[in-house]
Amino acid sequence: MKNLKRELKITEDGSHTLFVPDLNEHYHSTHGAIQEAMHVYINAGFNECNQNPIHILEIGFGTGLNCLLTLLEAQKQNREVVYHSLELYPIKEEHIKHLNYSEQIEGANEKLFLELHKAKWNQEVKITDRFTLNKLLADLRKVVLPEKYNLIYFDAFAPDIQPDLWTQDIFEKLHQHMLPDGILTTYSTKGIIKQALRAASFVVKRLPGPPGKRQMLRAKKLQ
Repeated sequence: MKNLKRELKITEDGSHTLFVPDLNEHYHSTHGAIQEAMHVYINAGFNECNQNPIHILEIGFGTGLNCLLTLLEAQKQNREVVYHSLELYPIKEEHIKHLNYSEQIEGANEKLFLELHKAKWNQEVKITDRFTLNKLLADLRKVVLPEKYNLIYFDAFAPDIQPDLWTQDIFEKLHQHMLPDGILTTYSTKGIIKQALRAASFVVKRLPGPPGKRQMLRAKKLQ
């Protein structure tokens, strides 16, 4: 997947996504990249966690959209965030510089967005006084996670594309690295995903989905 071609596409809310022709897969919903990220990860995840500071793990840094939205939301709420993100195949600079999130998101700017992408891999970087980013160039199946988390954004490619990331073993690993009352949010609602999450001891709830998708999932680790 490292050398696969990626094409810039406009989604229905005017924001960009990347399309991988060889996989027939988009990084974000074609019905609206920003709308999907806000709905699934910010509203159903970040805003449901009361911890401060909040420790977040993202599976799939991708375009950096979830990270940017989290940073902006944390600034609005005056919350401290430690944000870890796993990515095995970072996107190229030629794609990063054309993504239009800075133009589409209120409060964002190009400098801030580029700081997220330019932050060095595998080390903690202070983006602001209250937002620390650690991008881990690593495979979720093999990585030793550095801490425990209040919130996980599970934003890997779809189960049909990366089935080995949507397994009971993976969700058990994540469950072990979550703090009590930790939340995991994801866009996929496939039956096998719900079963795998429940088998990994999560309590799973279906929620209304973002535009163009009927439902999404939020899973919780009980105390």
